[in-house]
Amino acid sequence: MSQILIECVPNFSEGRDMNVINAIADSIRAVEGVTLLDVDPGKATNRTVFTFVGHPDAVCEAAYIAIGVAGQLIDMSKHKGAHPRMGATDVCPLIPIAGITLDELIPYAQKLGQRVAEGHGIPIYLYEAAAASPDRKSLGDIRSGEYEGFVTKIKDPQWKPDFGAAIFNERSGATVIGARDFLVAYNVNLNTTSVKKANGIAFDIRENGRIMKVNGEPVLDDNGEHIRQPGKLKSVKGIGWFIEEYGIAQISMNLTNINDTPLHDAFEACVESAQNRGIRVTGSELVGMVPKKVLIDAGKYFLQKQKASSGLSELELMKFAVRSMGLEEIAPYPLDKKVIEYAIAKKEDSRLVNLSLTEFANLTASESPAPGGGSVSAAVGAFGISLGTMVANLTGSKKGFEKNWKNYSKYAVKGQEIKQKLLQLVDEDTQAFNGIIEAVRMPKSNEEEIAARKEAMISATKHAIEIPYEVMKTAALAIPIIAAMVEKGNPTSLSDAAVGGLCLQTAVTGAYYNVKINLQGLDDADYSVFMTAQATTLYRKSMDELSEIQKSVEKVL
Repeated sequence: MSQILIECVPNFSEGRDMNVINAIADSIRAVEGVTLLDVDPGKATNRTVFTFVGHPDAVCEAAYIAIGVAGQLIDMSKHKGAHPRMGATDVCPLIPIAGITLDELIPYAQKLGQRVAEGHGIPIYLYEAAAASPDRKSLGDIRSGEYEGFVTKIKDPQWKPDFGAAIFNERSGATVIGARDFLVAYNVNLNTTSVKKANGIAFDIRENGRIMKVNGEPVLDDNGEHIRQPGKLKSVKGIGWFIEEYGIAQISMNLTNINDTPLHDAFEACVESAQNRGIRVTGSELVGMVPKKVLIDAGKYFLQKQKASSGLSELELMKFAVRSMGLEEIAPYPLDKKVIEYAIAKKEDSRLVNLSLTEFANLTASESPAPGGGSVSAAVGAFGISLGTMVANLTGSKKGFEKNWKNYSKYAVKGQEIKQKLLQLVDEDTQAFNGIIEAVRMPKSNEEEIAARKEAMISATKHAIEIPYEVMKTAALAIPIIAAMVEKGNPTSLSDAAVGGLCLQTAVTGAYYNVKINLQGLDDADYSVFMTAQATTLYRKSMDELSEIQKSVEKVL
């Protein structure tokens, strides 16, 4: 059910000829399931950076096709540019965004590399997390010597390509493919114009730190190399600079691994170092787009710092992060354009939940068969856990309950996750019903068409069974939260928690009925027996638990 999303940021060695750049862009846009977010050409570097996202399979397909187009249209033997480069497609990193880990992405990079070598005849080197050995992890080490040097470098056994023959491809050069973490470009604003002071803060926080000095002289090791004093943060590169347009100095950072150093940690480290120097951080600036997790985690951090519940909606959490880090000091920060998941979201995937309550009720009451009982069950379940989440948030901030605010916050955070999934299922249930309608409308004028239609009907019906079953499972996860709020929540909110339980009763029961009615039309006996048993067991267990909650409520009242 969770969205799996990765980003690809290939760098192509052409930044001047818009015909070539547009051809590459068109090849990416043509792949279904891929969204091209940005095309950034540079004339001086003669290089264009593309950014596109989607499911790993679709993204790898788009990357393969784009690398092929670049290989046909870019002649590296005639290429000149300021940026280091070794091929028509110089580097092609895959980056996890949502629903997938870096380790899980490595096989995709390996498969893409092998496919490019075999299909396009381009020597491929793997780097970063996908590197076959530590000495090939760094892009700089692999690219050393650049295109001109590869005519001899590729013959060195130490630099045999990971995929493809060790033969110099004069037209396309070689390409580096890999998997790496998301890189966040982040600037922190200061109330000073001094680059020296900004650099001092940057040296305090960046991983590489500063060169150690004694009496103003650099300290050297036994090999004559500078000894460095490490900075506070891992996986952070940074410098200080003056931005004439803004009239301020900034600390400019690249967060190369947001698991090592999240955005909020970088901000807090800058604040601390600046204060130690008598300087004030006035705000900050994110360059480019970020996954929503970056801002959600920041929002949770700043709420927890205030000993406040972080069980808010993801949108509220992100808005709180924007306010806490002053991300709108220089310019507006529209979340729908700056957050990757929001920017690529398809309106039809959340058409129902984005309606007003009146519009949703009117549409349900119309002649249209969808949204129907399944979507309404999911919606009622979302309201149920929302009430439980509300009670948790209210209780954690109420006098007499403050000592346990962390526990109530945990209930609220879990409640928000369940609510978000149930809202997603509102639209998915209607989409599943529409899938059955599409299968019914398929042609059946010959045996082939009849067989294809039957297969489509079975597949669509199973999907229409599994979605309400998912509603049942998700709503059932909310029952312990309601039970806890009835038992431990603010007594004045008991009725709110009780109504939440009744909503969950409707959600589970309604979804169960939808599972059963869709099973009646399915031509798969084994599947029907299995799903009937699963749904019935879950239904009975949920009703027993909800009945106990209702008894507890009535006893108190």
